[in-house]
Amino acid sequence: MKKTITLAITGASGAPYALRLLEQLVVAQYDVFVLISSAAKVVFATEEDMKIPAQPEAASAFFTERFNANPGQIRVCGKEEWFSPVASGSAAPKQMVVCPCSTGTLSSIVVGACDNLIERAADVVLKERGQLILVTREMPLSSIHLENMLKLSQMGATIMPASPGFYHQPQQISDLIDFVVARVLDHIGVDQTLMERWGYQNK
Repeated sequence: MKKTITLAITGASGAPYALRLLEQLVVAQYDVFVLISSAAKVVFATEEDMKIPAQPEAASAFFTERFNANPGQIRVCGKEEWFSPVASGSAAPKQMVVCPCSTGTLSSIVVGACDNLIERAADVVLKERGQLILVTREMPLSSIHLENMLKLSQMGATIMPASPGFYHQPQQISDLIDFVVARVLDHIGVDQTLMERWGYQNK
């Protein structure tokens, strides 16, 4: 059975997390629906010096080439592409990760706004009792942010702040990125070797 997942990328800082996660999903042979906000494209240009094509088809080809994915394995959807499978409860993947997740997106999801495809896709996963993971990236957090996280957690979403650990003695920034991505992969059931597990080092 084909493995599918939705990856939404919003305008919070953290483009390296999104790229590494997408890479690992491709390696794990997932078909990935990628939803990218306009703000995320600005962040990618700033943090990765990367210009993502405006048209979904061109963006799909861009990521397919970058990650050496199979044809059709990565499908970038437009922000108002309402006929995309991710917009329908009968067709959407049962798993979705928002990485990174801005606090603006967080607040829109918690109220069921559905003003764009990212919000609609998250709403679908929640109503279908699927798995929604939000990799939040903000500090400090206001009471509004914390209340929104609590509400979404009570709805069944998993809140995973992009907060890397240091017990694995990271030597470079990529080690910190891998720590966060590894935890996301663990939660969606993808085998990973990005980091050693606690208690198993040097065994």
